[in-house]
Order: sequence, then C-alpha cells, then structure tokens
Amino acid sequence: MKRAHVVGAGLAGLTAAMALADAGWRVALYEAAPQAGGRCRSYLDRELGCRIDNGNHLLLSGNRAAMEFLARVGAADTLAGPGAPVFPFLDAPSGRRWALRISPGRMPWWLFSAASRVPGTRLGDYLALLKLRLAGVDDTVSGVLPEGALWHNLLEPLAIAALNTPPDTGSARLLNAVVTQSLGAGGAACIPCFPREGLSESFIDPALRRLAIQHCVPQLGRRISGLEIAHGRVAALLGPDGPARLEQGDAVVLAVTAPVAADMLPGLVVPDAFEAIVNVHFRTDARPVGDAAEAGFVGVIGGTAEWVFAKPGIASVTISAANRLVDQPAEALARAVWPDVRAALGWTDLSDDVPAKDMPPKDMPRWRVVKEKRATFAATPAQERRRPDARTSLGNLVLAGDWTATGLPATIEGAIRSGKTAVATLLSSTAG
Repeated sequence: MKRAHVVGAGLAGLTAAMALADAGWRVALYEAAPQAGGRCRSYLDRELGCRIDNGNHLLLSGNRAAMEFLARVGAADTLAGPGAPVFPFLDAPSGRRWALRISPGRMPWWLFSAASRVPGTRLGDYLALLKLRLAGVDDTVSGVLPEGALWHNLLEPLAIAALNTPPDTGSARLLNAVVTQSLGAGGAACIPCFPREGLSESFIDPALRRLAIQHCVPQLGRRISGLEIAHGRVAALLGPDGPARLEQGDAVVLAVTAPVAADMLPGLVVPDAFEAIVNVHFRTDARPVGDAAEAGFVGVIGGTAEWVFAKPGIASVTISAANRLVDQPAEALARAVWPDVRAALGWTDLSDDVPAKDMPPKDMPRWRVVKEKRATFAATPAQERRRPDARTSLGNLVLAGDWTATGLPATIEGAIRSGKTAVATLLSSTAG
C-alpha cells in the first residue's frame, strides 16, 4: 500500500488526506499547531465564556467543493442561513435598509425588478459586470468597474470581502472568477450560508472523525521544519525527533502556509504580500430583529463594520482588507464597530412591541478582537503571478493551500479545491 505524508492539517491538508485515504493510500498527517483547522476553526474564549470562530466565513451554495466536503464528512446539515438568495444590507450613514434578492434560475429576472435590484441602479448598470470577463492579467477591480450606485452598494463590498484586498489593487480576474460562480450562475448558486455553531463543528471535527475511521489520526503539535531532498525527490521529513525517512513510493503533500512552504523549499516562488482581517466578537444573548433575524447576517455600507453575523450568544463583525486598522488598539476597534452592530441587527429605533429582554444594553458588552495580520495573500495581479501550481520539480511532492494557483482568491472554497487538485496531480504522476 502506498503511503502519503500530508504536512499541515488546515482545510487543504484535511481535504488531501481524505482524498488519499479514499484512493487506498496510508496517510500520515502532521500539524505544528495543537489543533487542526488552521484559520478555519473555533475555540473556547475564556473571557467571553463561549466558543467563537477564528473568523467569520460566508459560504454560497455555488461553492461546490465546500458543499461536497461538508456532504462527504456528514455535516451538510450544520449550516444556517436564509435558505434563499437574499442579502440584507444597511447603509450606515443614512440608516436605510435594503436587500438584494436574486431570482433562483440562471436567467437574471431579478434585474427587471427595481425592488430586487441594488437601490439607485438601473438595468443597464449591470452590464458593467461584463467588463470583468474582458479584464486583462494586470487589470484591477476599480480600474475595470465604473463608480456609481452599483459600485458603492454592492460591487465594492463584494470585491473587498471576496479578495480581502482593496479594489484599487485587487485583481479583476480573480473577482470575475467569484462573480462567474455566483451571480453569473444564477440564484441557485447564491444562497448564503454559514456554520450554525462554528467552523470546527462544521468543517474540522467531522473531517477528523472521518479520517479516524480511515485510520488516519493527525499528529498534532508536531512541526515538520524541513525536507531532506535527494535524487530529485523528498527523502525525509525533518521533525523534532530527527528525520523521518520516506520509503520508495512514498509521497508528500505540503499543505502549509506560503511563507512556511518557501522556507522549506528554497527557490519556490510564492505570494509574499498579505492583507489583514479584523474580527470583533460581542457576547450578547439579544436576538436580531427584522431582516437580520431572517438571514443571520447583514452587510454594512459606509460603516466601520463590513459584515455582521448573529449567532446564539454572539454578534460578530468581519472587516476585510484591514491593513489600515490592524495596528489600532483592540478596544478602540470594538467601540468603533459596536454602533454598526446595534444598527445592523436592528437594535436601534425599536418599536414598543419588541421585548426589552431581547435587546442588548446600549453600553458595549464583553468583546474580543481577533486580528489576523497575514490572513490571506494580497489578491493583486502581481501576487497572482507568484502562485505556484500543485506540481513541483520533485517527483514525489505536491503543494496544497489557498495560496496555490486555484483560480480563486484565498477562500474556503479555494483551500478545499487545492487539496483535491494536489491529490489528483499526485495520483496522475504515480499511476502505474
């Protein structure tokens, strides 16, 4: 039986490990951290007294790889959301609320209804999306898409969330890949959803249980610090207990972060510029009101917060492309976004029929700020050219990670696809 060594137990590594086990390989899985999941995980925050996600992630029904992953590990029923292609928004400066409502089929009938479109837009405004399809390799989002109501209320926040990169430097081609697989595929591909409990409960814990059934238990807290190369292949993994020798026919999937991969493989070109994400979690048992209660999230236009999520016991904020904010004091960030949270979740200007017990106090509740200074690679044209393929010059080594050439920005969908691509590449090279 062939043996594979998967280094890194984030989503890419877990996906690769399961695919290899399905193909009949014996799999050894190594993770330097004390837990699996990488940036896709939940943990107990002792200050808040509850579990929180490392960061908020909004999935779409058109994320096929992610949905297949969840189905495969028996966690398809762990997602929450409105169950329809509906995206509620709040314009923070004016207090105006509106919702993007996309028709379910591939034919965009919703564009013919002013009530379903972005406020202030006309049917012809949406032809601007066709410009993304014609974007060149060096084109940026703001260099391709015109300003106006559609840009301000939808395309700019979409680009920031999808690319985690400011639109003036973000790759138009990468945004086009996202739009093609969401808006371009019709409403059935645009149903938003997110883990009902947490990222670990939906993605990581079920995957670990499946791998345990396949006799693969990750070696947590075991850092593989380097690779011993001989005769054009990986000959050993360098770990805390000395080198672990590979046998003839053994293979390695390197599913670590881009900087770690570059350290382990001198000469490997990888993305080397990064963007931050700031998440702020508030401990509150208050229930969201109105469209926030229906969807479980609200997009915020013109505020400090960008996306606000409501889960039992927690209200969470995500701010992408946050290099400008990441060095600010945590309490200042929490105080800056709390008014946006109250407004987004309907906790301001309430009618008398809302029970007081369902409302939070005006004073800021307990909070936690989570800063990821190098959350994802900067999705710029220059960085896109630095993304390597899964295949390497070493005969028994392939790469996986959302920073590899997936054709998508650094997302859950991209990470899972990279794990599948790495294994497909490995199996094709070892066939026969």
